[in-house]
Amino acid sequence: MIDILIRTLPFFAIIGLGYWAGRTRFFTEEATAYLTKFVFFFPLSAMLFRFASNLSLEQIYSTRFALAYLTGCVAVYLLATLVAVFRRLTMAEAAIEAQCAIIGNTGFLGVPMLTAIMGPRAAGPILLCLSIDLIVFSSLFTLLINAARSGRITLQILKVMGRGLLANPMIVSMVAGLLWSASRAPVPAPLNDFMGLLGAAATPGALFAIGASLASKSAERLQVAGWLSFCKLVLHPSAVAIAALLIYHVEPAAAAVMIASASLPVAGNVYMLAQHYQVAPHRVSASILISTVVSILTVPFVIAWVEQL
Repeated sequence: MIDILIRTLPFFAIIGLGYWAGRTRFFTEEATAYLTKFVFFFPLSAMLFRFASNLSLEQIYSTRFALAYLTGCVAVYLLATLVAVFRRLTMAEAAIEAQCAIIGNTGFLGVPMLTAIMGPRAAGPILLCLSIDLIVFSSLFTLLINAARSGRITLQILKVMGRGLLANPMIVSMVAGLLWSASRAPVPAPLNDFMGLLGAAATPGALFAIGASLASKSAERLQVAGWLSFCKLVLHPSAVAIAALLIYHVEPAAAAVMIASASLPVAGNVYMLAQHYQVAPHRVSASILISTVVSILTVPFVIAWVEQL
């Protein structure tokens, strides 16, 4: 545990540095927005393309793995939704709380940190977890929020959802990488080196951007934020672990990466959704802040445990 904590500390230290920069206004909110945009569209996309293009589809996709991850996610998603309904929240609020409960910071934190700590073998499983988060649950949220507001699901909503997926550079870069891999054409050395050099900026850039963005987050509605952080940091990895190890019997190395990925704090893009649709942004903001701070201890604990599988 101590060894893993020491290995993860540099990653969280960069987040802390970004937080200091944002808090002291050395890095303004506008600067943070542009840094996030740069990382999202360039280094992170390059890293994902490089991973996907150098892996075969068999190294990324596994039906048993996908079912296990989906089962764990759906279990916690439904629990968070039921608790929200019990509290008499609207469908839109229930949907955003359920999103907080299962969508972790896989792109900005999970990909760089878990591949560095757990090794290159972690890349395939992480890409599959990220794909499910982006394609399945982001689409589900869009459907629920529009259904709640219009009372029905129209063809226009489906078109908007489709355009949103196609405009996401993480999805585009992964699909492009997989298509290149499927062609069995070798990645030219200059292109691979270019992607590697650009992708190297993803880790420090993404972590710094996470910290700087946290500086503008508030810690209001602590009771609800605490519950959602508990869902994300404890219930989500626990449910995924049960599904992977006891129900679907996923291969231990892949299960370890899946569980570690599920243990990550609430993703920043959930706040972007909350702001865009004007659904409980302060509640989501507090959940991101609290879960990220607490994850400094919980994530190393989970990684230390799964490495024994």
